[in-house]
Amino acid sequence: MASVFFVNSYQINFESVLMIPDHDGMLNMFKALEASGLRGFLGCESVLYEKELEQFFETALVQGEYITGAVSGKFFSISQAQFAHVFELPMEGVVKFSEVPKDRVYDARSFLSKKGVQVEIHGKKKPMKYEFRLLNDILAKAVTVKVGSFDAVTTERFQMMTEIHYGLKVNWGKVLFNVLKDMVDKSQRKAKGFAPKIGVLLKGIPAIALGEGVPFPFAKILSMKTVNTYIATNTTIDAREEQGMVSEGIVKRKSNSTKQSSSADNTPVKVIYEVAGSKKRVGH
Repeated sequence: MASVFFVNSYQINFESVLMIPDHDGMLNMFKALEASGLRGFLGCESVLYEKELEQFFETALVQGEYITGAVSGKFFSISQAQFAHVFELPMEGVVKFSEVPKDRVYDARSFLSKKGVQVEIHGKKKPMKYEFRLLNDILAKAVTVKVGSFDAVTTERFQMMTEIHYGLKVNWGKVLFNVLKDMVDKSQRKAKGFAPKIGVLLKGIPAIALGEGVPFPFAKILSMKTVNTYIATNTTIDAREEQGMVSEGIVKRKSNSTKQSSSADNTPVKVIYEVAGSKKRVGH
């Protein structure tokens, strides 16, 4: 099943999220994400070519600076330059996020904080503003491609958020191509992802004829409606927790996953998915 390649993933409808009203923080976050050079990558065509996707991961190998393999009986070779060109990714700037200026990281610890108190750069995402909780999830699911619980922020992702928020240059072409290389390197045991992006790459190779594609799951595409639902859900849960009305046990029972973290702040995304598939969903 191709679903294993996008079970933890996100696509972004930039035309929709850049029109979000009444939440300047969320709007500015998406504007910064776009300005960072990631719009072509995160907002690419949301179509899945399931058969070809499975063949890609079955046959792909890292050979020097190329990723090679065979799909539909046709050989493919993808270079970092081709990858960056297809998604219009910047090719200058930081590659190692540990090189982010420490003064910027220090400032971000306060700016990203919901209450203005400095947050930890490696800890729970709960103390952060809603837009940065969501940005953390976007980076985890669609950029670094992490599996499991998303209630924590890693040092690397905090540094990424700092880069994006302050408009610092990142060589996203190299960063993301390296992530893809790790995915196809069987010795790395890296989670598989980039499903729609791989379809776009293969579609651009003339020798490969792709079969019929299927739409990327609607609930995994961030739009004005799903983001508004995310904000409303987080606001409600935070308010109830402050009033002592929500316990970890209650939150866990709302999740469909037996591997769900006991932390309540990871639940909003789960709730969003449930709401997005219901006729009773809210959000505009």
